[in-house]
Amino acid sequence: MKFIFTLLFILAITFGTAQKKEKIKVACIGNSITVGHGIKDRLKDAYPVQLERMLGEDYEVKNFGVSGRTLLSKGNSPYIETGAYKQALAYNPDIILIKLGTNDSKDFNWIYKDEFTADYLKLIKSFQSLPSKPTIHLCLAVPVYQRGKKISADIVEKEVNPKITEIARTQNLNLIDLYTPMLRKGDFFPDDIHPNAKGASEIAKLVYTGITGNKATLVEQNFPGKKSDWKGFTKYTFEFNKTNAFVIEPTNALSGKPWVWRARFPGWHTEMDSILLSEGYHIAYLNTDDQFGSPKAVKSWDSFYKYLIRSHDFSVKVALEGVSRGGLFVYNWAKKNPELVSCIYAEAPVCDFTSWPGGFGTGIGSERNWKILKEEYGFSSDAEAKQYADNPIDNLEALAKAKVPILHMISLTDSVVPPKENTFPLINKYIELGGIATVVTCTEGKQTLHGHHFPIETPRLGADFIKYHTKKEPTILNSAAYHNLRGGLQNSFLKFQREKTGRVAFLGGSITYNGGWRDSITNYLKTKFPETKFEFIAAGIPSTGSTPAAFRMERDLFKGGPVDLLFEEAAVNDDTNGRTNEEQIRAMEGIVRHARYKNPATDIVIMHFVDPGKMKSYRNGIIPQVIQNHEKVAKHYNIPTINLAKEVTDRIDAGEFSWTKDFKNLHPSPFGQGIYAHSMLTLLDNAWTRPMAEDDKIGSYHLPDPIDPFNYDKGMLIDINTAKLSGDWRIVENWKPQDGKGTRHNYTDVPMLISEQINSGKATLTFTGNTVGIAVAAGPDSGTISYRIDGGTWQKLDLLTNWSRSLHLPWFFTLASGLKNTKHKLQIKIIENEDPSQRVGNACRIRYFYSNK
Repeated sequence: MKFIFTLLFILAITFGTAQKKEKIKVACIGNSITVGHGIKDRLKDAYPVQLERMLGEDYEVKNFGVSGRTLLSKGNSPYIETGAYKQALAYNPDIILIKLGTNDSKDFNWIYKDEFTADYLKLIKSFQSLPSKPTIHLCLAVPVYQRGKKISADIVEKEVNPKITEIARTQNLNLIDLYTPMLRKGDFFPDDIHPNAKGASEIAKLVYTGITGNKATLVEQNFPGKKSDWKGFTKYTFEFNKTNAFVIEPTNALSGKPWVWRARFPGWHTEMDSILLSEGYHIAYLNTDDQFGSPKAVKSWDSFYKYLIRSHDFSVKVALEGVSRGGLFVYNWAKKNPELVSCIYAEAPVCDFTSWPGGFGTGIGSERNWKILKEEYGFSSDAEAKQYADNPIDNLEALAKAKVPILHMISLTDSVVPPKENTFPLINKYIELGGIATVVTCTEGKQTLHGHHFPIETPRLGADFIKYHTKKEPTILNSAAYHNLRGGLQNSFLKFQREKTGRVAFLGGSITYNGGWRDSITNYLKTKFPETKFEFIAAGIPSTGSTPAAFRMERDLFKGGPVDLLFEEAAVNDDTNGRTNEEQIRAMEGIVRHARYKNPATDIVIMHFVDPGKMKSYRNGIIPQVIQNHEKVAKHYNIPTINLAKEVTDRIDAGEFSWTKDFKNLHPSPFGQGIYAHSMLTLLDNAWTRPMAEDDKIGSYHLPDPIDPFNYDKGMLIDINTAKLSGDWRIVENWKPQDGKGTRHNYTDVPMLISEQINSGKATLTFTGNTVGIAVAAGPDSGTISYRIDGGTWQKLDLLTNWSRSLHLPWFFTLASGLKNTKHKLQIKIIENEDPSQRVGNACRIRYFYSNK
């Protein structure tokens, strides 16, 4: 019997040891590509995370990547100087993956290229000296997909990777080729350097095969972290900013992903959560447990909220659920972000921390928790804590104004968090402020912990409360469906919110010139940012599109300085005025680049307005070419767009209103202006609905290589007085038409360079740039000119437009582009019209010359 007992004991020890088998630890050393920069959800899709899922339960993979880092110790940002490097050493890994070298290819780093091998060997040696004696794999840098960037495609290919290959050979280390297999996969690199989630998947597969020698199979999942079962639903537990978090996923998620955010005690009274999960809601939780709703906790919540709505498209509005001290969290966050909260559900919530854990009322306090709370909030004494004026019961005005409904479940016998010191004062204040509030007293069943723990008699009531107050999901005709936020508008938001100043410009044609949507935006901005001093620049000129806009920005936008937020529209006039695809792209790209030369942080919104031609195209399943051209520019520069042409077409086809009776014209009626304004304000609301974290900063937008090197990015108007004149050519200081025909602003009672006589002299302009043109008043008596550049062949141009019979129309004629960016000479003369009998004159009236330096 003794032998059997001993044997069983030994087996138990052996089994226990097997159960505690340590995981194989993998350390990923690298730069922003390892970090997962630019990936929508890098916590789920960065290559080290995907690698860990493929390797399985026997492995633990840690991401020690740091953005912007170099292998070179004399580089601008050496990896060996980071905390991540020290942490990787302390991790004592079994396997190490080194993926560095991309940032070393920058010219100011590669001047130290002769030290690259020695620095790499030093890094390898530091890991080889670890007690774990890790296996080390070197990774070649991935391709760079655009030449001319600071990160050099040529240096990566021809110098960095060959050096890494040679190091692996001489040190007898495994080399994982991430370069060759990723060639011709530019779609996986949206910014030409960093892979998206699909690109990271490919890298993870290559690394997996490099480590194991086996063929890789991706392991997909919807959220990061470890999967587990939670009452029949899938729970994902993961680390968010060094804090534990989880998301529980419904079997069939509702459209728009409504969600409930639990604060504290997520395992308590879960019946309501089960109901909501079964009906399509997500449940989320972030462990900020011992922070008692402090400003630090609220900041962590801000980051978690941003993550869930940006990376997982959760609904912008969230239902908050707070139990006991969780009341401190939900109310403090909700008061800061009332527009983001659909409703608040709370059970026995702490609404005043002097009641609990302070214990300065009738309730049972907690000395230990009171001490922790004071430290968390930075209070040096009880007296200072008692003077704190931002408990949940304080400053409820904004929450009540937003009509956020609240429901409290309480026990009347609760002596831990007494309702008379918590729920009742808050509810009474809230109702007095006009808020919506309900209290349910729970009296049935066994109550414990001095009445603080009690059964919830009606979990269905709580679930229905949340469901009723969850914002209904937008239909396909919601304006947001016609928006592309791309890089967003955070810079202007931060500028208006923090610096209290802002320059906002509206650049376009007659639809911008006329009142209506533009007035709605100015009023919206002044209301949203009441303390901000705005300068609004109305730079719409009827009949003009992107080409005139590109050349008049210095005059019309930048006299008072750079612009913080620019609204640009040109789709109607670019199309109807017959601008070529090349002109449309050169002009729109020039507008974007010019604005960001002046201010790299400028936010820009490009709008596509509607006209009958665009409606016809969409109904035929064709995207209008002008919109394709403008979208090409917007996508290249990551700029938000609003497709009002498609939105109006779809709304009309859905029977919401009509073109003839309601919208009226491509120059919208007041009703149509309202449609435009609603869509634009929806975009601004969605762009600015995210909470602003304290560490959010105004950043400079990356300016990629141009789509067209001859874009009008430095467009300028040239004074007509700089031209040399002969013959009939002359400057009339205050020209105005004598034929009674219409004019446009800035094209009457102004200086004009005029000639009306055939072959009577020339106007000669010496200019520097790659483009030249003339801005004329093209009226009924417009004639035909002949022009040449640098003594070349004379070319003919008829100045009479389709609209000139009834209007002296501002018109920009581009005479030459794609020139060398040097000094040139333009000559212009009047010649006879092709059919003089059908014309009333031979006039050429030049308001400006223009060029692009």
